[in-house]
Amino acid sequence: MKLKPLGDRIIVKAVTQEEVTKSGIIIPDTVEKEKKEEGEIVAVGDGEKVKKLGLKSGDRVIFGKYSGEEVKIDEVEYKVLKEEDVLAKIE
Repeated sequence: MKLKPLGDRIIVKAVTQEEVTKSGIIIPDTVEKEKKEEGEIVAVGDGEKVKKLGLKSGDRVIFGKYSGEEVKIDEVEYKVLKEEDVLAKIE
């Protein structure tokens, strides 16, 4: 199945990262943390706002933890975000 975002929406595959403290203790992703999420853009809609931001497939972005809608396709979890939910592009 293929997802095609509409308008100014993008589809992001979240990148999970385990946090390691200075002493080497691994804090699993299941621990509730108030931090921003990072992901890779899988698909971009054809809206004008998205075009102005210059976002494209393969870009890595940061978005709010509770932003967008979660979708599960073929056992893979994605987030459907509006362009305004994207906080930064990682270069």
